Amino acid sequence: MMSTYNLNKMFNPKGVAIIGASEKPGSVGCTIMKNLFAGRDKYPLFPVNPHHKKVFDLTSYAAVSDIGSPVDMAVIATPIHIVPQIIDACGKAGVAGAVIVSSGGREIGEPGCEIEKQIIENARKYDLRIIGPNCLGIVNTALSLNASFAHLSPLPGNIAFLSQSGAVCTSVLDLANRENVGFSHFVSLGSMADVDFADMIDYFGSVRTVGSIVMYMENISNVRNFMSAARAVSRIKPIIVLKSGRSFAGARAAASHTGAMAKEDALYDTAFQRAGILRVSEFEELFDCAEFLAKQRRPAGPGLTILSNAGGPGVMAADALASHGLEPARLGTATLDQLNQLLPENWSKGNPIDILGDTPPEIYIEAAKITAAAPETDALLLICSPAGTMDTHDLATSLMAHIKTFPCSVFTAWIGGDNVAKARQVFNQAGIVTYESAERAVRAFKNLYEYGKNIERLTQIPIRTDTILTIHRETARKIIDSAVGAKNNCLLENNAKELLNAYGIPVNETKIAGTEEMALKMAEQTGFPVVLKICSKDIPHKSDCNGVALDLKTGRDVTDAYTKIMENAKTFFPEADITGVSVQAMHDAADYELIIGARKDEQFGPVILFGMGGIFTEVFKDISMGLPPLNRMLARHLIEKTKISAVLKGFRNIPKINMEQLEELLIRIGRMVTDFPEIQALDINPLMVKNGIITAVDARVFLGPAPIASPMHLIISSYPWQFESQGTTVDGQQFHIRPIRPSDADLLIDHFHSLSPRSIYMRFFSPLKQLSKEMLIKLTQIDYDREIALVALMGKDKEVKMIGVSRIIFYPDKIQSEFALAISDDWQGKGIGASLLTQCIKAAQQMKIKRIIGVVLAENSQMLKLGRKLGFQINRVPGAGEYELIIECDDLTIA
Repeated sequence: MMSTYNLNKMFNPKGVAIIGASEKPGSVGCTIMKNLFAGRDKYPLFPVNPHHKKVFDLTSYAAVSDIGSPVDMAVIATPIHIVPQIIDACGKAGVAGAVIVSSGGREIGEPGCEIEKQIIENARKYDLRIIGPNCLGIVNTALSLNASFAHLSPLPGNIAFLSQSGAVCTSVLDLANRENVGFSHFVSLGSMADVDFADMIDYFGSVRTVGSIVMYMENISNVRNFMSAARAVSRIKPIIVLKSGRSFAGARAAASHTGAMAKEDALYDTAFQRAGILRVSEFEELFDCAEFLAKQRRPAGPGLTILSNAGGPGVMAADALASHGLEPARLGTATLDQLNQLLPENWSKGNPIDILGDTPPEIYIEAAKITAAAPETDALLLICSPAGTMDTHDLATSLMAHIKTFPCSVFTAWIGGDNVAKARQVFNQAGIVTYESAERAVRAFKNLYEYGKNIERLTQIPIRTDTILTIHRETARKIIDSAVGAKNNCLLENNAKELLNAYGIPVNETKIAGTEEMALKMAEQTGFPVVLKICSKDIPHKSDCNGVALDLKTGRDVTDAYTKIMENAKTFFPEADITGVSVQAMHDAADYELIIGARKDEQFGPVILFGMGGIFTEVFKDISMGLPPLNRMLARHLIEKTKISAVLKGFRNIPKINMEQLEELLIRIGRMVTDFPEIQALDINPLMVKNGIITAVDARVFLGPAPIASPMHLIISSYPWQFESQGTTVDGQQFHIRPIRPSDADLLIDHFHSLSPRSIYMRFFSPLKQLSKEMLIKLTQIDYDREIALVALMGKDKEVKMIGVSRIIFYPDKIQSEFALAISDDWQGKGIGASLLTQCIKAAQQMKIKRIIGVVLAENSQMLKLGRKLGFQINRVPGAGEYELIIECDDLTIA
């Protein structure tokens, strides 16, 4: 990911040049020129003819060399074949970035791809950022910067809108102007030859005027960067996406539109959920969520109170809520008592609250006040239809001032046509959320409530456990290396189970027989009854060729079954390479069967699958998917997303499963596919469950080349085991150094309280009294693509104490970084800080960080002394009581 510094200069330029402007009315160049000229008092346009007040037509790229340094951004609207030369000239002139609206790139095929390649090669020589090609342009409303050929300028607001489609941008603009929805930024990314969704999410995460991010997406160019940016920003700002290409036809159309092949849609769902992104299905749904975020706070919980002047619309809202698995808030006794005193005798006496069509507007408003203030109300939906004597326009006008004072989220559904259109316009002009139907209103509420719930789940602080998962990686490595060395892309069943066993997955004993005689002998050794299964790397599903024989009680049963299985296999798969059969003990019939699997996707890396197993897996499709690495909470959520999870808790005479063990199995599979990128696919089906006991009775593992080493084949950074080490204090005491974990929250709290007020101020530059939950999450739930955080631990098991923490936080350019260090007062001066910071610097070197910077208060003499010892360059900050410490990683040699 390149620097976001130049993106900031593009969106806040000191000067703008338009290259390829035109005076022809209605042309792209003329429209861009007109839009830019509207904000010329905020940024100078270059070059400008002061007599005619127009932008020169710079179709010659040579003229760009005359631009000069004041220009931060160029808008290019020339034929695309001369754009590479223009970009080179812009780079030489010191331009920070360019918006290329020209089409003719990758969307036309190989020739266009080659042009885009030349554009990017020239841009990267100067760290010049490119938005586009084939884009509508960009807008920053705070600066009145409209570097686009959009037909409208967005209203000011706090939503940043991103889109790969220019047509979607203009459609959203039309709707937004009608509904009085404003935007902080409006960005058409086009082909994303350089700047992509990850870059923009990163940038918008740091912009204070951006409250939320709404996106229309056709594909992701770099999934790992995207996930890293989205996971960081979604915790502080809502991100909503409409991802097209759900159907095969839609995916194919998106591919031809953006020049990128679409991936399996379910994987996007999985990735978005893990990143904390809310995905919507329709354009209308996207805009409805955007309107809610623009005008109202997110719902604090699931408690929706529905107030209506008629019964039908209220029932429709309740039905819509039920279709999403939610129920209206249960009104408390105090709330009901107040409503009973206010409303007619025959009101609905519950939620939805039907106050009846002939009730005066002032009663409606008073009922709204009561329900908005009720503790059970997280959000209030106000519904009105032209029923009885109600004047919908007057009610809307009277409600405006009151809604602004309500303590909960409030949104409206004024239902009807022309008779209520003016009332909706009243709400729009007042910045109040309004929809044309109760169903749309409820859907927007559900979406934003689910977003909050998912973020809460992703940021939960896990309970610390002392359970250590025993894994025999060396055994697994030998199995995989042996198969890869022999160019065997599919492990035989016995080898697959040996691999699973190395990772602590319970398996049944399995022997391979290549002849009828061997099968008989192995059956006798195993003990009757036994099971025979066809063993061939070329037959993916044994039942497809009647390749399984169950409950074989005698030697004759075994020999007959062997013969029949071999005949069936050769009939159904005549070209298959058949090793023989596997021989296993016959188990009692399972209470139910599960499946745990994994597959390596070209774009998303390893994906873990869980669900109902057996031969009907592909029929019922009761499965869920997750992305490694997994922890217990993520594993539990993966399980709970399936229908079979209801059985796991115990059902009728079926005992409940050991849920912790099942979670561990998923975590172990996640560890396996993290450790071995050679694993292309893994299938444990069935995972048999009998009386709560879990056993993998069949398994297949497919292997292949691993061009990307672990763990970089994942799209989410995993726990970096390689940074663990041992340290020794100056007085000979041993301590353990390792990366911080989410479950370290309690240890970190204790460490914070072991710091004196002075040490706290030296570390945080603020007299903090305690660590908030938000700070704990930020300090323990680390994305190791963005930060290194190492802790020093003294003691073992329940007696362990955190005595030091060191961090190196990367800048967006992934070249520079900033360090921080805190050591418990009782352990200062014992060499722990030097060891921690040294290990952090080593880790930064491994991650290609070039420079580490730190700001230290002048009175922090111990840190300044440590900086000199480790080789930091120390410079006094002019006019401040601080020193800046700098170390160049390339110049360091650390043992």
